[in-house]
Amino acid sequence: MTEKIVVGVTEAAASRRAVDWAAARAIARRQHLELVSIVGGAIGAVGEADILTATLAEAQAHLDAEAARIAADGLVVMTRVEAGNPVQVLIEASRTAALLVIGSDYRGPGQGPARGAHGIRIAAAAHSPVIVVPDFDVDVSARRGVVVGVDGSPVSEHAIAFAAAEADRLGEPLTAVTVWTPISAPRNSLAVVPEMYRSGMQGAAQEALSVSLGGLRSRYPDLEITERVAEGYPSQVLNELGESARLTVVGTRGHGRLRTFLLGSISHEVLQRLASVTAVVR
Repeated sequence: MTEKIVVGVTEAAASRRAVDWAAARAIARRQHLELVSIVGGAIGAVGEADILTATLAEAQAHLDAEAARIAADGLVVMTRVEAGNPVQVLIEASRTAALLVIGSDYRGPGQGPARGAHGIRIAAAAHSPVIVVPDFDVDVSARRGVVVGVDGSPVSEHAIAFAAAEADRLGEPLTAVTVWTPISAPRNSLAVVPEMYRSGMQGAAQEALSVSLGGLRSRYPDLEITERVAEGYPSQVLNELGESARLTVVGTRGHGRLRTFLLGSISHEVLQRLASVTAVVR
């Protein structure tokens, strides 16, 4: 696997946060950084060439300024400007990347509607893990740990492996969470979930979680691992835990031919309302 981190760069504030996150990780892991800016919208119209040339030059100047801003000893930063569809260009760039990092303009609860349609499409189809950085200050000094959603699927195993490696690298605890959701009942039906049903679901979820984490402690003997089983809706629980975490990790299966446009529903919902820097792992 290549040790290059690719960052999608725009002039938005969230993009600067994404660049900063990627630079810090590249320095810590001795990885190279490639800043990529894409100019979209060109259709070959008459008189468009001069506008496109000027816009490409402006984009390159912005990348050069960002590269200079994050310059550090030992950090190799490359830049690339392309004209095309930003989603498709970044998906293609992820083929040769260890990580693809993008920003989201979601600014947290109470700061506007859920956002990130382009980011969701990129995360759904990327060939590497995708890191999505929200547009608010993720103060790592006030946050602790890595949270990973676990559902027992093969993709979930990849998410666990990624989360454990990141937690071990950071010297942070890992919280692995499985969420079970009660059967939806019509209004005026059972107002309270029977205790026998709740106990059975809780026990089955705990067993599945323990199986999913089998062998993890032997691979990372110094890693603090907490198993958590919760009743509720997965994306809500993950984002609640993510509010105090340094990183949230979710897996996604994609949808065959539609993978360019869709994520699994849970990862989709987590990205719509980010609570922390979030990794999407296939």
